[in-house]
Amino acid sequence: MLENPSGFGPGPKPQFGIEYQNLFNRVQIDGVLDRGPPLAEGNENRGKMRFSWLLGLIGNNQLGPFYLGPLGIAAFVCGFIAFEIIGLNMFASVGWDPVQFVRQLPWLGLQPPAPSYGLHIPPLAEGGWWLMAGFFLTLAIMLWWVRVYRRARALGMGTHIAWAFASAIWLYLVDGFLRPVLMGSWSEAVPFGIFPHLDWTASISIRYGNLYYNPFHMLSIVFLYGSALLFAMHGGTILATGRYWAEREVELAVDRGTAVERGSLFWRWVMGFNATFESIHRWAIWFAILCTLTGGIGILLTGTVVDNWYLWGVKHGIAPAYPRVYAPITDPGYLRGVTGSTSLVAPTGAVHP
Repeated sequence: MLENPSGFGPGPKPQFGIEYQNLFNRVQIDGVLDRGPPLAEGNENRGKMRFSWLLGLIGNNQLGPFYLGPLGIAAFVCGFIAFEIIGLNMFASVGWDPVQFVRQLPWLGLQPPAPSYGLHIPPLAEGGWWLMAGFFLTLAIMLWWVRVYRRARALGMGTHIAWAFASAIWLYLVDGFLRPVLMGSWSEAVPFGIFPHLDWTASISIRYGNLYYNPFHMLSIVFLYGSALLFAMHGGTILATGRYWAEREVELAVDRGTAVERGSLFWRWVMGFNATFESIHRWAIWFAILCTLTGGIGILLTGTVVDNWYLWGVKHGIAPAYPRVYAPITDPGYLRGVTGSTSLVAPTGAVHP
């Protein structure tokens, strides 16, 4: 058993008096509200703060401070305009019936213009609303990205979060803007809506020969599942070592016999490779970034470079070339002069699908 399992830092290390905590018995501490570090002039209007018992059930129980600033307000305004355009179009599609709106909401959507319009601006009722909603939604996302970047710089942080967010924006732009422009038609873009979006995902796979044979789609799924695994294991490790103050990662990283050493030892024993409190975050951020980055590449190549991913897979040895299964079937009515046959079998030489 490791010595001094409960303290950190130099000097005597007293034993912990805190029982093990998990997701269901988290202790909430109401202390002094944390306003954060002082910033340069013009950044101190941080708003009100308070404790929330409900938030404390799933995370930190402090609510606020939340700083919007000009960029945040502009992003919210643009996002609200896009949300209203999409919502009101869905509402109008059911005759402004609130009951049907609620019942059919998962199936309602705002569709892009028809293929006949190409990249031209159509009338509002024939895809113009989709273009307008997409413009304001894209503007809101871009403004929010700038806000994330500038807030990180103001706090003296690295800009890792902003660039991770940019990877998700890349996939969004590929689906709704870059690929439709390369294809020469807004109709190739994703509609707004829950099931309409899923239908688009299925239809693009069918039209272009099954996206499962798209190697970048394969990589995207690997990083998607890998991200879920890594984040779950990291979260589980921190919670499992919570009795040793695992959330105080910086202090514990230079001490022996604490949460950091136990977590790292567990990973070496169970996973077979070393993971520190710093390296696991690099694994996690790269898996998450590469999920949307490779997914965007795969979608961008679909229809622009590769017309049929199944045939591409057959050519490169990824997909099997399925042989002809059904042999030609002869209609008995054409044999030996028999007439009056009511058989539905095809004439000689025809192949049934």
